[in-house]
Formats: sequence, C-alpha cells, structure tokens
Amino acid sequence: MSRGWNFISMIFKGIVAARVWLVAYMVLILIPASVLLYAYSQRYSRILEEEVTRTMLQTLKQAEINLNHQLDSARDISNAILMNRKLHDYLSNSISYGDQLDAMKELRYLIDNAETNPIVFRVRLYVDDSKLFSHERVNFFPWESIINRPWYSSVVNANGNLIWSGAYLENFIDRESAYILSGIRVLRDPDHYDRMSGFLSIDVAAKTFENILSNIELNKEQNVFMVAPDGNIVLHKDKSLLGTKLMSSSVLSAIEQHNEGVSAITEDNTQQYVVYTTIGSTGWKLVAEVPKNVISSRAATLNQFSSVATLSGITILFLILVFILIAFIVRGMNRRVQTVIRAIKREGMEGLDEHSGTSDGDFNFLEKSVDHLIHRVRDLMEETYKSKVQEREAQLRALQAQVNPHFLYNTLDTINWIAIGHNAHDISQMIDGLAKYFRLSLNKGRDLVSVTDELNLAKVYLEIQQTRFPKSFEVHFDIEDGMDDVEMPKLTLQPIVENALLHGIRKSKGKTGAILIKARQEEGVLIISVTDDGIGMEPELMQSLLTKPRPTMKSDGSGSSYGLYNVNERIKLFAGDAYGLELHSTLGQGTTVTVRMTTKYSSDKPPL
Repeated sequence: MSRGWNFISMIFKGIVAARVWLVAYMVLILIPASVLLYAYSQRYSRILEEEVTRTMLQTLKQAEINLNHQLDSARDISNAILMNRKLHDYLSNSISYGDQLDAMKELRYLIDNAETNPIVFRVRLYVDDSKLFSHERVNFFPWESIINRPWYSSVVNANGNLIWSGAYLENFIDRESAYILSGIRVLRDPDHYDRMSGFLSIDVAAKTFENILSNIELNKEQNVFMVAPDGNIVLHKDKSLLGTKLMSSSVLSAIEQHNEGVSAITEDNTQQYVVYTTIGSTGWKLVAEVPKNVISSRAATLNQFSSVATLSGITILFLILVFILIAFIVRGMNRRVQTVIRAIKREGMEGLDEHSGTSDGDFNFLEKSVDHLIHRVRDLMEETYKSKVQEREAQLRALQAQVNPHFLYNTLDTINWIAIGHNAHDISQMIDGLAKYFRLSLNKGRDLVSVTDELNLAKVYLEIQQTRFPKSFEVHFDIEDGMDDVEMPKLTLQPIVENALLHGIRKSKGKTGAILIKARQEEGVLIISVTDDGIGMEPELMQSLLTKPRPTMKSDGSGSSYGLYNVNERIKLFAGDAYGLELHSTLGQGTTVTVRMTTKYSSDKPPL
C-alpha cells in the first residue's frame, strides 16, 4: 500500500516540477500539432477523393474489358461467316438458282449455328432482290430496306470493316420487338470485287450490354451510359435518349481530352465527377457521372473521425511521455544501460564475463562489448558471401527462364494457316517439329544439356522456320566430334539463331541467305559460332547489343536483340566474366556471333 502511495507522490512531484515543460509543450507541440493536423485533414480529404475516383475508374475499366470481349466475340462470328465459301457462292451472279439453293442450305446451317452463341441475337443478310429468299425477312432482307438507316453511309465508306450502330428498336416478324446493337459490314461481289453485293449484320441484344453496365457499382446516384465519338448516345437506360446528341457540353469536353480518366465538372450548379474510359473495339466512351457531394461527404466523415482520433492520441501520448520522463529520467538511463549489458551477455558473449567485475564501470564494459560485436559482424559478412554465391546461381536459373514466347505464337499461327489452305500432311510435319523442340528445350527440367542436344534444338527450330519461310534460307553445320559429353546451359543457341534468321536474313533485300553453325574445342574452351550472310549491322549497334538490354518486342512478334544480352549474361554467370559472346558484323555482308565458355563434361573428368 505504502509503495503505491510513494509512486503517486512521485508522479505529483514530477507534475509540479514539470510546469514549465507543460507550458512549453502547449506552445511548441500541441498548437503546432493542431495546425499541422488541420492541414493534414485537408490533404487527406483530397487524397481520399482521388483514391475513391481511381477505384471507380478501375471498376469502369473492368466493365470496358467485358464489353470489349462481347464485341470481339461478335466480330469473330462475323469474320467466320464472311470467310465461308458458300456465302460467296450465294452472292455470286454467275451461278444458277440450283447452285444458289445448295449454297443456301449450308448458309442456313451456318447462320443457325451462329445464333446459338449467347452474344448473337440475330444474323441478318441484306442482298439484291434477285437472290433467293431475299424477302424472307427473318435472316434475309432486301438491300433497299436499309438505305435510309442512319448508319448506312458509314458502313459503305468503311469498305468492308465492321461498323457498330448504337442501340435502336427493331421489329421482328418471328419475335417481339427489341433494342439491339448491330455490327454491319459491306459484302462484295465475288466475281466483281469492286461492286457491293449486300450487307452482313450481327445483332446483339442491348440487354447484354445493359447487364454489364448494371453491374457497375460506384454509388447509388450514378448514371452510366455510352457515347460515340460524334457525341451521340449509343446506350442509355433512358431509351428516349438513344441516338440523340449528349446535351452536356461539359461532359463532352471532359471525355474528349483523353482515352480514360476522371474529371471534375460543374453542371447546373452541381459539382460532379465524370469517370470515363474508351472501348477499343468501337471507339465509344463508357461514361459514369457521379455527384461529388456523395464522395466528399464520405471523405469528410472518415477524415473527421481520423482527425479527432489522431489529435487525442497525440495529446495523451505526449502527456504520458512528459510525466514518465520527469519522474524516471535518471533511473531510466541506468536501467537502459543495464538492459543493454544483459542483452549482450545473453547473446552468448562469454568472453566478456571476466571484465564484468572490473572497476572500469558499465560504460567501459559496453564499449568492449560493441568491439566484440564488430568482430561478430565480420564473421556474418563471410556467411553473407556464401549466400551471394547461391544467389548468383538463382539468377542463372531466373535468366534462363526468360524465353521469348513470340516464336511459339508465330509457329502456331503458321500451322493454323497451313491447316486452312493445305492438306493435313504439312500440319503433321510442323507439329512433329514443334514436339521435338519442346522435348529438347524442356530437357526434363535440367538446366544443362549436351552440346549435341543444343545443336539439335537449333536444327529443329530452323526446320520449323523453313516450313514457315520455304526456300528462303539454307543451313550448314560444321561440328567437331566428341560433343555428346560436353555440357552447356540450355536455350543458349536458339536466341542467336533466331536473330540470325529474323534480324539478318529476313531483313535483307532478297529475304534469302544461308546460316553456318560451327562447334569446336580449343584448349579447354568450347567455341560455337553462328554466321549469317544477312544485312549485318553498324558498329554502334553491335557494341550496344551486349551491354544494354533491349526489351522492346517488334510488332510482328519476331523477337528482338534482347536475346543476345540475355545469353551473354547467362554465359558469364555459368562460366565467369572472362567468357561470353563476341560479335563481328559488316553492314550489308552478314554477322557472326561466337559463343565462348569453359568446357564442362557431363562426368567429373573428360571422356577418353
């Protein structure tokens, strides 16, 4: 009991002694803290509003992705119908009615399949009156019935590209009237391509897009709609506004500035945010109008609570600290020194125990303890060096995992077009080559492969490219015996061979040439060279390829010179800084890339 009263007495004496400190606290801490807190609250409100509007933009962009997906699906269906041969037979003026009827049967089957897709509401063909079933008015309509449509001239001027109309009400004879959006394109006469033979329309129910817009949850007072580049409303919950010009000039001015963003405007003395993004398939703007007071009130509520809580916490914290510091400052210093000394001993520094009883004092003992800690740090640095070696090995694996995927895409694309235009034998040949490529490149997860396997991988890659670019280049190998037992990092030659073909030969004037691959050993050094007779390169570019990464990919997916930098770094990690790639090139004559690394055998010692 007496101990408690002593403690309270000590606190009271500390308060009396600290009256000057309390005044200083009010002047130097509490008042400035209040001013700073006010400024902070204002800044916090602005930041919170920015975060809320940024979140709204992200929500709107997600809806834009969904809309783009739906529009792209409709576009793919339109492309599939356009590429069907029976459609061209039906549109041709040179075939008989019997042939038209045969073409109609398969065309009808194609249209029925397309309409089973959930995105497709109706497929319609507008053709000449002379065509069979041109007045069927379910899927086939006379050309003249759309001449007066507002989008007619835009579709004609698009010259075959898909043009999307805004939402409009359409009447159907086999179902109830519905609001739809149509993707329309011109059809050409297959016998006279300069003449139009009709129009193909892929209709999508407006309800499909309205459902996506209804899932956008920004706040209860939001207004979400879509606007065409000319300012006409193409989709809105108020159907009376469809096809009309957007009345708000402030909104139009805001959304014309950028493809996406958030703008604060004032309309009819009301402040609001305009959140917008662009739908890539059509160029339409997806727009959301959100009253500013909804966001501001929410920010103010959160900010007010945060300000009061912060100010109260700071006040209480500083008061407690002042009382404790005044009452226990001397005792606290001694206690902290003793705590540090005990912590040092507890960490296993037994060698210092013999000094604990000396008359030098606690501070001298602490000084010697710090000196001992320095030696401990040096020991830890040696351990860190070992971990750095392991880290370099991890970097080797990470760099080795960077494989340019565009080769795979181009190969699969080539297979696809061969499947369309040729027999299945070519497809089988390419798939077999691709399977070999995968088997050799994966190598059961091992990082090292034999030189023979790496050369075979380059050979398979070039065989695939010869199918893609027939008769455009030749390949020659000059390989020294005994490469089966020599190992090297996998996927080292493929980027070099790819650059020789795509950046050397394929960019030459004739797009033809030859590639020579050599492999040999000289005094414990593995040397592999890849030579092409392509366009070559300038000395400045040649020097930069091995010193600067070039991550920018080409638009055609052909890859870039980033592979040479990557391969050079991998070799240095594998063999050391003394090894790597060497480039020799003459503009207009060709390029030679030489790989140099230490010879490493699959067993502990070289084969006999």
